[in-house]
Amino acid sequence: MGAEQIRRWESGALAHAVSDPFGQGPLPWLRGSENYFDDTGQVVPWYADLGRGTGGGTRTADDVRRQIKGFVSPGAAAPGEAIDFHITVDPPQQFSVDVYRIGHYGGDGAAKITTSPRLSGIVQPPPLAADRTVSCHHWWMSWRLQIPSYWSVGAYVAVLTTADGYRSHIPFTVRHDHPADLLLLLPDITWQAYNLYPEDGRTGASLYHAWDERGRLLGEEDAAVTISFDRPYAGAGLPLHVGHAYDFIRWAERYGYDLAYADARDLHAGRIDPSRYRGLVFPGHDEYWSTPMRRATERARDSGTSLVFLSANTMYWQVGLAPSASGVADRLMTCRKRRGPGKSALWREVDRPEQQLLGIQYAGRVPEPSPLVVRNAEHWLWDSTGAADGDEIAGLVAGEADRYFPRTSLPEHDKRILLAHSPYQDSEGATRHQETSLYQAPSGALVFASGTFAWSPALDRPGHTDPRIQRATANLLDRICKRD
Repeated sequence: MGAEQIRRWESGALAHAVSDPFGQGPLPWLRGSENYFDDTGQVVPWYADLGRGTGGGTRTADDVRRQIKGFVSPGAAAPGEAIDFHITVDPPQQFSVDVYRIGHYGGDGAAKITTSPRLSGIVQPPPLAADRTVSCHHWWMSWRLQIPSYWSVGAYVAVLTTADGYRSHIPFTVRHDHPADLLLLLPDITWQAYNLYPEDGRTGASLYHAWDERGRLLGEEDAAVTISFDRPYAGAGLPLHVGHAYDFIRWAERYGYDLAYADARDLHAGRIDPSRYRGLVFPGHDEYWSTPMRRATERARDSGTSLVFLSANTMYWQVGLAPSASGVADRLMTCRKRRGPGKSALWREVDRPEQQLLGIQYAGRVPEPSPLVVRNAEHWLWDSTGAADGDEIAGLVAGEADRYFPRTSLPEHDKRILLAHSPYQDSEGATRHQETSLYQAPSGALVFASGTFAWSPALDRPGHTDPRIQRATANLLDRICKRD
């Protein structure tokens, strides 16, 4: 592979890891004291992977040399259940697994929960590829983590480190079926849709990209139709967009909200009963939904459970889930994106537009961050924020945006209001609008949709927090949780 092609794949997940403020990359997720010096003598967090010179420090494993990479099965488990780690190490050597839980933790962002014994690493076989579907389901199990009964539910990150200092990550979730005010649903299906592993200029494929024989990155028309959960995430090993969820978690746990946790595949498979909670929170980019996911969410709303969508472009593509080659359920995802036979398509193209659940729906990308313009400031959502009609909250319309489509039917509702109406310029220079929506279903459930990628980062991302968004989100969740 030539230098130009290497730069091309490095411009993906690895570069995004430290450059994108709206969650396109996996970092930062830990703000603790594990720092080192970079080549210029500046102290930097260990996860930034800048310490390749005299300062030492760890280095991020890549998808070409695969110094250490891995995935887990299943992606979520309850206390008393086990999670199996499948890890490749090249060259073979010992490695360890540090397990962190995402949370506020005095501002650190995560806390180390346990460390594995020293483990013997092996070089696993190369990934299998068939019709652009890449799978590592044939990898041997490297370590089994039995979840202790006393572990807290939550979003976890396993940090894999080799004896010679290479590092990568694996996310997983600890769930349970105990009652809680809010159920947070981590969008693992959408995370996998964007996963280009291996990002090597040759083999990897996602629902967005693949490579040709010359190492050129191809677009959606040549991308995968079916992708596997049995593979690591590209680059640093954490999903693109994962930062949205971690921003919300840190903020919500700081203020003591009673949270349960699950993955989108748990919702799909019926492993949780969403109607048992006062509210379901979808904290990040959540673009890919199966029919069982949508049905379960609609039933929850109709039984009185509120819904909180804190990103944009939610429930855009319809997908199907199927067992892996070894028969493990929900390890393959198919989305044809209008290619070939099958029913996978845009929800709005199968006469079930997103707006019928969300109250608004995807309008387009936002090339440059723009202000969110407050509307209906007398509404209780804006109480104690100091916001007035027409106030601009800088940078809050970013990434992608939703709006109300007048020609598309709305969900059945008793009350409905738009709480922001924000102009922005699209990539062609045309003026478009973002909107933030709230409606009350006949069951009494509230359904909120922020309509922008930047809402969750405004809760707890350094350099992006906004007290008005923090207060408005608290107003919403307090009402759902029936706090005084």
